[in-house]
Amino acid sequence: MQRIGIVDLGSNTSRLVVYLFEPGKHFRLIDEIRESVRLGEGLAGNNRLSEEGMERAFSALKLYADFAEATELEEMRVVATSAARDAENGPEFLRRARELGLNVRILSGEDEARYGVMAVANSFALEEAWVMDLGGGSAQLSRMKKRCFSFGQAYPLGSVRLTELFLKSDPPRKGEVEDLERFVKKEMREALRLVRDEPLPLVAMGGTVRNLAKMVQKQQDYPLDLVHGYWLERSALEELLERLLKMPLSERRELEGLQSDRADIIVAGGLVYRTVLREGGLRGLWVSGQGVREGVFYEEFSPAPHLLSDVRGFSVRNLFARYPQDFGHTARVRHLCRQLFRALGPLHGYGPEEERLLDEAALLHDIGMSVAYYDHHKHGEYLVMGAAIPGMTHREQALLGLLVRHHRKGEPRVGIYKSLLEDGDARRLLRLTAILRLAEYLERSRAGRVGGVEVGLEGQRVRLGLQAEEEPWVEMAEAGKQAKLFRQAFGRELVVEWVR
Repeated sequence: MQRIGIVDLGSNTSRLVVYLFEPGKHFRLIDEIRESVRLGEGLAGNNRLSEEGMERAFSALKLYADFAEATELEEMRVVATSAARDAENGPEFLRRARELGLNVRILSGEDEARYGVMAVANSFALEEAWVMDLGGGSAQLSRMKKRCFSFGQAYPLGSVRLTELFLKSDPPRKGEVEDLERFVKKEMREALRLVRDEPLPLVAMGGTVRNLAKMVQKQQDYPLDLVHGYWLERSALEELLERLLKMPLSERRELEGLQSDRADIIVAGGLVYRTVLREGGLRGLWVSGQGVREGVFYEEFSPAPHLLSDVRGFSVRNLFARYPQDFGHTARVRHLCRQLFRALGPLHGYGPEEERLLDEAALLHDIGMSVAYYDHHKHGEYLVMGAAIPGMTHREQALLGLLVRHHRKGEPRVGIYKSLLEDGDARRLLRLTAILRLAEYLERSRAGRVGGVEVGLEGQRVRLGLQAEEEPWVEMAEAGKQAKLFRQAFGRELVVEWVR
């Protein structure tokens, strides 16, 4: 296992993240330090980094360097973005930063865009997309083609920069807002034409869009505390902005979901996104919880072209790898689930999407055992839902969490996740739970006594023949107790028998 620290020194904030990883196999975030540095403050006026901004950045870098030394961090990569790149005194800042013993790399606009695309390619199940990264000093809009960076450009549209240039009043005046929007349209005219001509999904990253999404979620009582993979409707963003435009800064600082050190710049960033969505003819965007830092990490984690072959599959396995489990039992439950799902196909009519979801639930069904045996189904749901699973939609993740929750007991109900689900998902949950629970109890002794099943569909009955060398009393008894759930799911009586 290796550890690496990555510092993203942005125009507004700076963040150190630390990953523990085994190259190409699995990883996890183990630490993070965030500092508000406002390195780009004042840059819009004279194109120079202010002494105050540089001192805040140096203070953050000293903190990171001390942390790295104290924790004996093997490697730390530091990248700086638009403020250090665009300022006339950027070279001076770089020289002074390197005097701290840190090898700071200033990313070009294209490098920044490439890392953003790499983050999206490894955290969304998308082949083609527009990728937008809006920071404090600039914004990048890139085209992802076949999961790789195709082209892109940086624009002087950062939230700090635009606030300083246009939004002088508190709250902003109508004329100031109109001037800002005209500037965005002028700078991005050609890019927005391309977006209109090729209306692909737009994935947005950075603190601005994450905070906008969190505020909308708070307003709508969204049932998940997850931002990555969240679909932000244009109408919801527009409604939020209308509220923000009427509020003075003092009120914005108190809003749920908004970091107080972003309250003064959130309006400018929101106006950029509103303009892009309107002019691009898009009805919303996908929010990414990953960005440049993660792009830099993926470059270290996997060989060129630094792409995970299956984002969703890797993410589920990566979650599984974090918790100690009985691997043999898990493998046998997965095998039985596949057999049952396919044999019961005439009754449920589901396809590859449901089979994959069931297999993922079988893989993760016992991760809660790493917390405690008692209520391990509840602990498992918490672990599944505790962080976004890249490559999954929030609906898919909710169904996965519910399957893990109900794999051993209880009546499957959608509960708090109802607003995330589609028509038919309650029935889908019931039927997949019945299969998963049967597979779990056919492995009740965890000894692999049931090698397989023979399923006979006989009118109003389903005969389940257990293939075993000796009569598996425990498995027959425990599986038989699931007859009521099976009848609710499939409308058939369940008969469990031993097949010699």
